[in-house]
Amino acid sequence: MTHFMILRVVAKLLIPFILIFALYVQFHGDFGPGGGFQAGVIFAVAFILYALLYGVDTATRVVPDWVTRWGLATGVLIFSGTGLVGLLRESEYLNYSVIRDSPVAGQHLGITLVEFGVGITVASAMISIFFAFARRRH
Repeated sequence: MTHFMILRVVAKLLIPFILIFALYVQFHGDFGPGGGFQAGVIFAVAFILYALLYGVDTATRVVPDWVTRWGLATGVLIFSGTGLVGLLRESEYLNYSVIRDSPVAGQHLGITLVEFGVGITVASAMISIFFAFARRRH
């Protein structure tokens, strides 16, 4: 039982750093390795670790189902909404150059928004899938 308590204490110390690392990967993905998908997976891992050590019921109180459903919808809307800006400005879907006055600034903003949408969607999907399988009873 003491080993399990040690794991819980270590996880409580590590989870904030895992979340900060996910944010780092999210917002530095356009300059180096990483991006929305990788950040979403890392972000979900923090909550999955919490669920494994404290139980699924406790974890679903931290991240209720409505939060993951909201995240799935919001992430997709951010991604598709960023693409629609190009169409509204009489260009191609997901053409970020027309988002701002400068094409370079538009590219940077567009990639940041799309990767943020992907990150939210992936994290929400992974958490939802984990909870769905963890709640299954045979």
